[in-house]
Amino acid sequence: MATVDLGGAAASGALAAGLPIRRAPARALVSWMLFDWATQPHYTLVQTFLFAPYFANAIVQNPVCGTLIAEGSEKAACGQALWGYAASVAGLLIAVLSPFLGAAADGRGARKPWMAALSLVFLAGLSALWLGTPGAPLMTILLVLAGFVAATLAAELMAVFSNAIMTGLVPKGELGRLSGTGWAVGYFGGLVSLALVAGFLVPMPGETKTLLGLDPLLTLDSASHQSDRITGPFAAVWFAIFIIPFFLFVPDRRAANGSAQPQRSAAAELWHTVKSLPSMPSLMIFLIARMIFTDGLTAIFAFGGIYGASVFGWGPLELGIFGIILTLVGAFGALIGGRFDDRLGPKTVIICALLALVAGAIGILSVDKTHVLFTIEVAEKMVGSKPFSSTGEQVFLAFAILVGLVAAPVQAASRSLLARLAPAEKMTQYFGLFAFSGKVTAFLAPFAVAFLTQETGSQRIGMSAVLAFLLIGVVLMLFVRTKEHAK
Repeated sequence: MATVDLGGAAASGALAAGLPIRRAPARALVSWMLFDWATQPHYTLVQTFLFAPYFANAIVQNPVCGTLIAEGSEKAACGQALWGYAASVAGLLIAVLSPFLGAAADGRGARKPWMAALSLVFLAGLSALWLGTPGAPLMTILLVLAGFVAATLAAELMAVFSNAIMTGLVPKGELGRLSGTGWAVGYFGGLVSLALVAGFLVPMPGETKTLLGLDPLLTLDSASHQSDRITGPFAAVWFAIFIIPFFLFVPDRRAANGSAQPQRSAAAELWHTVKSLPSMPSLMIFLIARMIFTDGLTAIFAFGGIYGASVFGWGPLELGIFGIILTLVGAFGALIGGRFDDRLGPKTVIICALLALVAGAIGILSVDKTHVLFTIEVAEKMVGSKPFSSTGEQVFLAFAILVGLVAAPVQAASRSLLARLAPAEKMTQYFGLFAFSGKVTAFLAPFAVAFLTQETGSQRIGMSAVLAFLLIGVVLMLFVRTKEHAK
């Protein structure tokens, strides 16, 4: 069979013709993986471990709760609800915009110019988080939430184009390893960013030295929580530095010549693609399954740190250590999952990982201040005790490690499975639908968590909503045929 060298228009033409693709040069593969590295601090520092718990527990104060949620709401529950509603708005916008951007990009040439424009939105959104001072007024809180929504929207839309570019970098038989390794590189990016923040920028609570015993590189005011607020601008600077190799070295398609330009509008092209989905039932079922199980996964990431901080009173030190542990575990899981993907198939990896996620989520919810596994009584964490020294914290951490181990393989294998099932000539469109499937109902799980938390006043009951989303996803994945050829 013929093979082709990777490079711009040649790669996209080979994909459309069904010819096998030779692996791209090493610097192109490494630069492509640096996209995950560059964007990961947004997810690690902002969405999960540091800024989200800070927002829920410090920025939002009771007067704002009375204005926006309900009089008498606990501060943490109110902050969690507001963060959940913001995540829902971001998910809805991603769902609406991603398919249209994918349809507009396919047939109109290069993808990287779209990513460059979105990069500016991403940087502006992250920078706005610096405004989130404790007890901020209502308009400032709304501006911070708008920055979070803008950054999340831009990151996910950029991923549509980056994922589509992936399919032209290696042969199909190596997509699982490339996707998994890229996800692992992202996790290591999150780990390094956490280590830099904890080791060089942020002093330990009540002290003047960082976790490494060093003077902070920046003078940060503890009274206004600058050490928590710095995470947004830090993630912006990190992205601005590490995205440069992607734009320099990753091959992109050249714009098609006039005769090849699509005659339909982006909306018409998207509608044509959607109408063709019933002819590819496995692809359609997979997109629906991902739509549901990603909802649950998103909620776990959005609220896991908030739940742990509320139950055990964790501060920046504990949350930083928690984040480092889960990031290391996640990177390991992504690397191993990518190899199982190419060996056993992405469907098997996804199903097994989702079942493990269910077990881990139940385990996390079985822990409160004085109980583990729902009924076993344990001593409450003592004020001033060492991080993770209580039995409840240790059990919570064990189940969280299980979640972290399998979360990355679910996401990496999903990306790989879509790349194997979708028609090559419409890859960006289908990755647009891939993002759509991950976000069109992504507001449901965060909304369910926020609504149940608000109505019951219990974060545990609110978090339990994620289980239904994961289990439904498992059932649907059983009907996906990975040997089906896209038409």
